[in-house]
Amino acid sequence: MVAHLLRLKLTLLRNGLRRSPWQLVGMAFAGLYALGMVATLVMALVMLRNAPHDLAQTAVVLGGSAAILGWGIVPVVASATDMTLDPARFTTFAIPMRQMLAGLALGGLIGIPGLATSLVALSTVATWSHGVLPALAAFAGAVLGVLTCVVLAKVVTTATASLAASRRFKDVSAIAFMVPLVLMGPIVAGIGQGLSASTGFLPGFARTLSWTPLGAPWSLGGDVAAGQPGQAALKLLVSVAALAALAWAWKSLLERALVTPPYAGSGRRKGGRLGLLGVLPATPAGAVMARSLTYWFRDPRYSGSLVVIPLLPVVLAFQGSQAGDFTSLGILAPLSAFILAWSISADVSYDNTAFALHLATGVRGVADRLGRALACLAFALPVVLVFALGYSALTGDWAGLPGQLGLSLGILFTGLGLSSVVSARYTVAVPLPGDSPFKKPPGNVGQTLAVQFGGLLVLMVLVLPQAGLLVAQVVTGNYLFGWINLSAGTVLGLVLFVLGVRLGGKWLDARGPELLAQVSVNR
Repeated sequence: MVAHLLRLKLTLLRNGLRRSPWQLVGMAFAGLYALGMVATLVMALVMLRNAPHDLAQTAVVLGGSAAILGWGIVPVVASATDMTLDPARFTTFAIPMRQMLAGLALGGLIGIPGLATSLVALSTVATWSHGVLPALAAFAGAVLGVLTCVVLAKVVTTATASLAASRRFKDVSAIAFMVPLVLMGPIVAGIGQGLSASTGFLPGFARTLSWTPLGAPWSLGGDVAAGQPGQAALKLLVSVAALAALAWAWKSLLERALVTPPYAGSGRRKGGRLGLLGVLPATPAGAVMARSLTYWFRDPRYSGSLVVIPLLPVVLAFQGSQAGDFTSLGILAPLSAFILAWSISADVSYDNTAFALHLATGVRGVADRLGRALACLAFALPVVLVFALGYSALTGDWAGLPGQLGLSLGILFTGLGLSSVVSARYTVAVPLPGDSPFKKPPGNVGQTLAVQFGGLLVLMVLVLPQAGLLVAQVVTGNYLFGWINLSAGTVLGLVLFVLGVRLGGKWLDARGPELLAQVSVNR
């Protein structure tokens, strides 16, 4: 039965790659990226063989502890990232619990994260290859460490299954996970500075961790190499006991989950409230705008962009503080205009089967395009204006405000027009409604990348006049170019906005059924 579960995992993975050649291309790129990271870590672990014992032990224990901690945290915020062997699917099958646990645990190693973790963990054998016994101890520790990673992830996933079935939990966890991702630069820099300032603290911290389930398996090789077999034996008991406790907890949680699977139904809601539909004009474009605004504030796939925007000033200000120059904040308004305008380039793909409502009600393509664009413009325009004015207030360069506004408004209006065309012509692989924003179904990954990069290049070409005028203003110091830029950016951007809405509406009318068939393929 264990072998059957593993074959099932491999078959599902193989069929997913055969489903689309672009899926294979995306998998290849992800594999190459992971291979580069693994090669770097493996080389580092091999080089640690000739490093002082304390340095090697500290690096291995801290790195292994971080790996176990990561396997335990990621399933909480990115729930159901890989559910090809979802235990709920085996509810009606009488599979012995021991065999199911073994099959699901080994199946967790099939995939890029599992293989990468296994390869890096086994490389610790090279770190402690000073003799047969240290190498064997490092091998045993690597096996225990990898199994602890996988079983801990399964425990967390199973324990939060009822929470993950809640739409509110998915929304909040997905949005919360985006905050540290956006602030990754400042966080990493802060951690690096803290570590460099407290290098004497790390060895002691690693020794403490080595007596916990996080670091015990990774310290076995180093303890044997240091001539401390008794200490290694005690830590081996800690590792085995922790793994056994996690396995027991997973077994108990899985038994309960198979008997009483989580219910994702919603409670009763009071009717009679139309929300934004009762506020905006009772026109086709107004209805689409109300529906789109509702999605922007309630769907984490959209609201994630809104979370990113207020964090951009923090990232740019941090970079400016590192360089002692805050001129990097000058790109805040144009960058925000691009992010928000391009965020609707996959609107139809995000709709999935709900796009059938637009076809069934006979909404004209122009009204659909206009409503979606106006919904984004409703908050994108104030954001861009506030950022541009804020930068001028911070630097005192009010004379440069017209040029910056011209470029920002040109990018915003032009980007919305281009996005209205792209989303009516191309579909991309996006997370399904109700799923985590980080869970993308198998599909046209290559086409997605081509559309995104191609659209970026087209947008850059379309805003070249505004960019050229801004460069001319900076080079010559003549602020007349800024006022020309403000007029040209606004007028040209609005013209391209109108043309994009009309062209996108025309394409939407012509190929609406085809779009519905394409976006419904993953449901």
